[in-house]
Amino acid sequence: MPEVMISGIPVNFPFEPYEVQKIYMERVIESLQNNTNALLESPTGTGKTLSLLCSSLAWLLVKKAQLQMNAQVGNFSEHSNTLRDSLKAGAGKSKDNTSWGMPKIIYSSRTHSQLTQAMQELKRSGYRHVKATVLGSRDQMCIHPEVSKETNNMNKVHMCQLKVKSRTCYFYNNVESKKEDRSVKGDEILDIEDLVSVGKKLKCCPYYLSKELKQEADIIFMPYNYILDPKSRRANGVELMNNIVILDEAHNVEKMCEESASLQIRTTDVALCIDEITHVMRSFGEQTEEQMDMTVDNSQPKDFTSDDLCVLKEMMLALEKAIDEITVGNEGSTFPGSFIFELLSKAEIRDHNQMAIISLIENLIQYLSTASASPFQKKGVGLQKIVDLLNVVFSGTTHAYKERIKMCYKVHIQIEDKKNKKTDSWGALKTSTSKSAERVLSYWCFSPGFGMKQLLEQNVRSIILTSGTLAPLKPLTSELGIPIGTQLENPHIVKSNQICVKIIGQGPDGVQLNSNYQNRDNPKYISSLGRTILSFSRVVPDGLLVFFPSYPIMSKCQEMWQSEGIWSSINNIKPIFVEPQRKDTFNTIINEFYSKIRDPSTRGACFMAVCRGKVSEGLDFADMNGRAVIITGLPFPPLKDPRIILKKKYLEELRVKDKQFLSGDEWYSLEATRAVNQAIGRVIRHQNDYGAILLCDTRFNSPKLKNQLSAWLRDHINVSNKFGESVSEICRFFKNAEVTLPPPRLKPLLPNELNSCNRETRDSGYVNVSGVAFPVTNSRAVSKEAKKSVSQYPNSNEVYADFSMDFYKNAKSSAYVNEFKPKATKDLFSSIDTVDSQQSTSQCLVTIHKRVADTTMCSNLVKKKKLKIKPFGFEDNLNGEKAETIVEKVPPTSLIDFVKEIKILLETENYKEFQLSISAYKKGGDYEDFLKILCKLFQNNKMFYLLKGMKRFLKEEHKAIFQDYCDNVKLNR
Repeated sequence: MPEVMISGIPVNFPFEPYEVQKIYMERVIESLQNNTNALLESPTGTGKTLSLLCSSLAWLLVKKAQLQMNAQVGNFSEHSNTLRDSLKAGAGKSKDNTSWGMPKIIYSSRTHSQLTQAMQELKRSGYRHVKATVLGSRDQMCIHPEVSKETNNMNKVHMCQLKVKSRTCYFYNNVESKKEDRSVKGDEILDIEDLVSVGKKLKCCPYYLSKELKQEADIIFMPYNYILDPKSRRANGVELMNNIVILDEAHNVEKMCEESASLQIRTTDVALCIDEITHVMRSFGEQTEEQMDMTVDNSQPKDFTSDDLCVLKEMMLALEKAIDEITVGNEGSTFPGSFIFELLSKAEIRDHNQMAIISLIENLIQYLSTASASPFQKKGVGLQKIVDLLNVVFSGTTHAYKERIKMCYKVHIQIEDKKNKKTDSWGALKTSTSKSAERVLSYWCFSPGFGMKQLLEQNVRSIILTSGTLAPLKPLTSELGIPIGTQLENPHIVKSNQICVKIIGQGPDGVQLNSNYQNRDNPKYISSLGRTILSFSRVVPDGLLVFFPSYPIMSKCQEMWQSEGIWSSINNIKPIFVEPQRKDTFNTIINEFYSKIRDPSTRGACFMAVCRGKVSEGLDFADMNGRAVIITGLPFPPLKDPRIILKKKYLEELRVKDKQFLSGDEWYSLEATRAVNQAIGRVIRHQNDYGAILLCDTRFNSPKLKNQLSAWLRDHINVSNKFGESVSEICRFFKNAEVTLPPPRLKPLLPNELNSCNRETRDSGYVNVSGVAFPVTNSRAVSKEAKKSVSQYPNSNEVYADFSMDFYKNAKSSAYVNEFKPKATKDLFSSIDTVDSQQSTSQCLVTIHKRVADTTMCSNLVKKKKLKIKPFGFEDNLNGEKAETIVEKVPPTSLIDFVKEIKILLETENYKEFQLSISAYKKGGDYEDFLKILCKLFQNNKMFYLLKGMKRFLKEEHKAIFQDYCDNVKLNR
């Protein structure tokens, strides 16, 4: 690998670095050499993560060599011996460590998936030999069969702690003996999945194994909250003294600092806490000590007395009363941050006894979470809320700490009515099922600097904050409240011919596009926005990403577009995928989107998502996965939410004292544009990538908002008054980019895709593109030839439906062209909704006929051997004619594909009956009724394979008799 000398440090880099990467690495090394904090912005796609890892590790290795040399040349005095011990043990072991100890790098990001990506970069670099580990939660790393099944995270923690304390966890007991194993201490860098695999192989706990590995690690990967949240920092034993803290994707740090230092508690939580204490008191009162020893597992902690319980219950009753006695207005009441100490003092909770109270409550939680007689499904959840409150409030007890509380915090009390409302991540109100009014006490931190200053108090050597979207840096520096010695705003590495940025102020029908609060329910606006997306879906090749301000707005648009037929029109051009709010279905949907992009029988796919959602950050949509991003509006936080109102007031108060701070309105606007900048960053992912950015809201044309967009975008922004001209310009941009820019590096086909290719074309050296065979060896040339026959997009407001960009893709083998690709099987009943959201029966049939039409259009382009286009597999099942060769069909492996095929083959009414029968069987388990309906629906012999395919989704007790039935039917056919 090339070695580059940067600021006197030799840096191994996988290739000759770009100029922007050299500048970035210079700033990183400068910060580390001077022991200063840094704020570094470099756009997504400039190799920020790789540059960050290589430069910081290069500096660390040089520093390590210097310290080891000093240890060798020094005399063998007590000081020298202590130095060697320090080098061996790592940073943070003694107070003297700050002056001469060995530093570590703590690399953090928001999510574990982002950390995994960073570790993959490290594995491919010249620093894969360094000692590295990753810290994760028990949720991800516990392999104990009993503990890992627990769904409540806090219960899981307490169960684990109890088993560790009592030495009853076999996997934990093996950590000490297995931590020196070659598979653990080898040269391979182990991410979370690797650690779990090794743990299962060696039968030792991956969670505690990672804690052992961090003692000798040069670089430790962990999520933000392990550093920024004092509770998590203590729980995970994170040592910060003399260490380097890297906060990647730092555009989230401000919010994370505020949220980790904030808390919300309800009167119902306090009431539940009292009930839980009462339950434990009853169990003490009903049994003698001897009986308790016989009925309760001896491993359970019983280090509390009846008197302790009585005192604690009195405190909680007093706290409940104190909250109820607060005078609250219609819009709630707000108090200074110090009010929380007054409130807790009414319950006799103060500095001198808070640790004893926290310890007592934690013992009660552990007792409840492990006692088999506990009636609480959420064992100790009320008590846990009180512990969390006390831990946040008393994270410091000094006079200076309490003075900062007065400045940075507000206490807000609000009464919620019978239709109680909970809050989302922004504090926006959402309906709940609570039947009675309750009070909500919010203890909100409004200063990111509050948490950052706590990091500095831990004697951190340097803090490096970096992201693709940090600007403007000046107000950010003020908000963080820590000294910044090094700053950087890097340009992008892409050229003007690789990016096209357009502000689309009106739709094809001339209606103004503006998603402000007053307009977002306007049917004309929603319809025009849908037609805008439809128009661009015709000219954007491959992957199209559409971002909405929020889930409710996306749902509203989807509903109206479906009723007007716009949704199906888009879906016929590019199959639509919608970002789910549930985590468990997200991976399946995103993988299907990627698969559809690789399928040359389609024009790509469209992914509709939400700003600040899972798709907008951390995912890679390089090359064909994301050729354009459409921003449908500005994702402003809810204006009337109390937390937003108080944040704006807090900033206005600061601005009176110091003009460096943002005003409340500036912060409010930046919250929206930073989310937009993150969504935009999904498209341009490397030096040779290209894409279009379409800002479909007239408000983007204001100078204020333009200046808040990423610096690398601003010079490329164009505004077009005529919609047709915009579409034509986008069309020309992609045509020029496809011709002038290097073709993307194609990912290798998955095994299931190779097996499902059209065998006739694959074996003859051709690939099937929209039903046409093209040579594999010169697919790009054929693609260019095919393009010539496609009509050019006219320079007018009319958008032609027959315009095709299929041949912008490099020809490549595809999955089974009827979309039925094997995927992971999941629950049958939940997958029906997934299929319904993706494609209706009519849409699938239209897609099939369109492909046949495409075949007819393109057949004259290929002068090679004329190939017979085979049917898509399931169409002939609807036909009564006998096939030349009878081959019994096999149902799709993937559950979603299985349901898709059923939906297409059944009439609409029959499919509805199928859905109802599924639901009835799931609830009642009546096998006979379910079988009758299945037999009626799949009575056609050509659909018998689907009937047989239902076996794997039946209850275990019905599978054998169902198989017998199918065997008998087959014999009599």
